[in-house]
Amino acid sequence: MPLIAPSILSADFGRLADEVAAATAAGADWIHVDVMDGHFVPSITIGPLVTKAVRAVTALPLDVHLMVERPERHVAAFVAAGADRVTVHVEADACDDPAAVLQTIRDAGALAGLALNPGTSLEEVRPFLGAIDLLLVMTVHPGKGGQAIEPGWEERVATARRMRDEAGARCLIEVDGGIKAFNAGQAVAAGADVLVAGSAVFESQDYAAAIRALRGA
Repeated sequence: MPLIAPSILSADFGRLADEVAAATAAGADWIHVDVMDGHFVPSITIGPLVTKAVRAVTALPLDVHLMVERPERHVAAFVAAGADRVTVHVEADACDDPAAVLQTIRDAGALAGLALNPGTSLEEVRPFLGAIDLLLVMTVHPGKGGQAIEPGWEERVATARRMRDEAGARCLIEVDGGIKAFNAGQAVAAGADVLVAGSAVFESQDYAAAIRALRGA
């Protein structure tokens, strides 16, 4: 079964504690926290204080996705706020040396992940497959929830899975962007271990039914 990680980007922020508690009770495996800084992507979302508030209302692992420039400056604060996993983008400024950023994450006490945008070659992450815990394959351009999934995404996920297996690596393959019940099965068949689902869960009338539909697909 794939792990389901509802993204709070699609939650009602006026009721965030209740939303996270409801997703937890509904059977989510992780809670996905999208952090945007207005530089790496145009949007601005949340920081460590909101992450800390989310940590207070769930025992689930917090999967923090840093869509920010200079991510190494923020890692310690997010881990202190409760992040269990921190994923940074290979395209971010500081990731001219991804190994150093990954080590910063580990030194702070979290599992480390690399993400890449739809237009970035998967070859960019090949050298680091043995050094990461998570490979996040974006199937939409980061910065805005609710986008339509990019064409060719299944082949891209399958290529990521094949690269991981060829490297003998053990990182999980996470897919983020446009995942719904109708394509969740395709994502898992292509090789995804973790499905990030924002609107598919938080915009549904029944979170438990939505999560069951994602798994059942």
